[in-house]
Amino acid sequence: MAEAKKKNWFVRAWGGICRYFRELRSELKKVVWPTPKQVLKNTLIVLVCVLVVGVMLWLFDTVADLGIMGLDTLFHK
Repeated sequence: MAEAKKKNWFVRAWGGICRYFRELRSELKKVVWPTPKQVLKNTLIVLVCVLVVGVMLWLFDTVADLGIMGLDTLFHK
């Protein structure tokens, strides 16, 4: 029985690359892309959330700093 000869490494690699891009193209056709209005809305929601979390962290840091400074002055008179 004759053994089947393997294809050249470059031919196999090129076939794999081509298959990858064919599958990528078919998957991208299935994607439901958001409208510009949805993108703007989602971006604004993210920015507001980041701002709120930033302000909360700043307030916590300020209160903690004042508390530590108060304890420091209380115990190091």
